[in-house]
Amino acid sequence: MTKIHVQTVVNGDPVEYLADPRETLLDCLRDHLDLTGSKEGCGTGDCGACSVRLDGVLVCSCLVLGVEAQGKTVETIEGMAQGGELHPLQRKFIEHAALQCGFCTPGILVAAKALLEQNPDPTESEIRFWLAGNLCRCTGYDKIIRAVQDAAAEMRGAA
Repeated sequence: MTKIHVQTVVNGDPVEYLADPRETLLDCLRDHLDLTGSKEGCGTGDCGACSVRLDGVLVCSCLVLGVEAQGKTVETIEGMAQGGELHPLQRKFIEHAALQCGFCTPGILVAAKALLEQNPDPTESEIRFWLAGNLCRCTGYDKIIRAVQDAAAEMRGAA
């Protein structure tokens, strides 16, 4: 099958790759761009481990074709830290021990960042609802929720 030339912006950088029209965005990120932070947990959009933002919309990259990124912007976990400094969510996940095996963590962090950009002061219920599409088999979620709440407070400048 003929590969398609894709030009897109990933984490602020213009990139190009050749994609089989049947390849997922997840596979293109991992195999063509060496961005391996997003994980394939289920391949069916049920676990959220592969969550990225495509033109600002949170998507499961296992459900999006790589060619659909043509002319769009993609944000992955690799773009979350800036200038060597961790994003507040990343720091709070560490402080609250909100990760164990870490497989789901990139997707949860990308999703939580999308939430806090839309709602800088979410309630616990809103955080739980927003992250319901991101499954974690290790943590039990409470530490994740506390880390997101703490990061939200820091980002708002609350004491």
